Amino acid sequence: MSKPGSLSLAAYRVLSWGMRNTVGQRIDLPRPEGELLWIQVATPGHLRAVSDFCQRLLQVRSELSFVLTGPPDADLDSWPGCDFHLTNLPQDQSGAVRGFLEHWHPTMGLWVGGDLKPNILIRASDQDIPLILFDAEFSVSLPRSARWLPDITRATFDCFQEIMTASPETARHIRRLGVQSSKVHEAPPLRISPNPRPWPEDELIETNHTLAGRPVWLAAWVQDKEFISVLTAHRQVLRMLHRLVLVLHVADETEAGPLKRRLETMDLRCVNWDDGDEIEDSTQVILTADPENLGLWYRVSAVTFMASSLERGAGGRDPSESIALGSAIIHGPFVHRHDALYSQLQRAGAAKQVKTATELGDALIELLAPDLAAGMALAGWKMITEGAPQADTLIDMVQDILDQRSAERAGT
Repeated sequence: MSKPGSLSLAAYRVLSWGMRNTVGQRIDLPRPEGELLWIQVATPGHLRAVSDFCQRLLQVRSELSFVLTGPPDADLDSWPGCDFHLTNLPQDQSGAVRGFLEHWHPTMGLWVGGDLKPNILIRASDQDIPLILFDAEFSVSLPRSARWLPDITRATFDCFQEIMTASPETARHIRRLGVQSSKVHEAPPLRISPNPRPWPEDELIETNHTLAGRPVWLAAWVQDKEFISVLTAHRQVLRMLHRLVLVLHVADETEAGPLKRRLETMDLRCVNWDDGDEIEDSTQVILTADPENLGLWYRVSAVTFMASSLERGAGGRDPSESIALGSAIIHGPFVHRHDALYSQLQRAGAAKQVKTATELGDALIELLAPDLAAGMALAGWKMITEGAPQADTLIDMVQDILDQRSAERAGT
């Protein structure tokens, strides 16, 4: 593997000692036993796609552990998904880099995006840690004092066994550095690719049989401020679809009991699914607070209203699992936590935004027509599954490298 001249590398490492390491490290976390994949995420926008990728990878390599690093402004601790060991990438300063690698000693590394750090990548390569670069950008982070050094950029890209970029221009730039052409590939970016866990077939069949072809809609992650709007919309639609059933999933489980009593005073016949209540032919609202149950109700419901979005504050919920399971999506205007995904869905004709209870009721009447809901659900499913081939390609690469490392250790 090509490396910069010893003088250039030595000079760069000396210069990097002057960088102030302002990013705290979670050295209190022990390194897990066994294989450990280190994933560096360059921007917060990559986090969800990486989470989906890791969940897919765990299905074929269940004992694998992950340490996830990201930019200083990424709120890693609030990110749902895999059981990551979360820390921040150190500044590209020799002592901090050495401490990070000595503590975690990753089996291999996956860098997603740009802002490459020469010190940590070259030192990892020196320690024979295999590295893959995905969604590559022509972006190497050098302090101003080190930009005159020859070959550092080339050496940084040369640390990777495989380099994948969605940009033909980036691929050309990397090859022109002198990086081996055969390891630079053009590939689509890593995208969201949810892979929901299976649901017991017998329970799904029994639930559908119990509902006996009645129209069903789901309001998921409903905040207390949204209860009146959801129930008002349900009453509006009941005037036209008398057998309509609302599955009402509350965001705060402590609200389930008081809400059931409230529904009874409103003459809405309600059962609490979490308490084992039986659904009857007269049931109008099925109440649940357990997020695990959403896997069932996304499958049963033709339309899902992704709540936590009709009033300011919560910022919306991720709709990707619902889409992957075939439900058409309605949402409110306040979805800033997942704004990019909702924008994509609207462009694809797979989601509908509403602002009031009346608009929610009107949208339900429109979408509970089977053909329209099915068309929206199909558009969403096509969009959300676009990322599966890219994730599978990356999984194959990671599997091959980990298998090779395992064979090497067994042979020593």
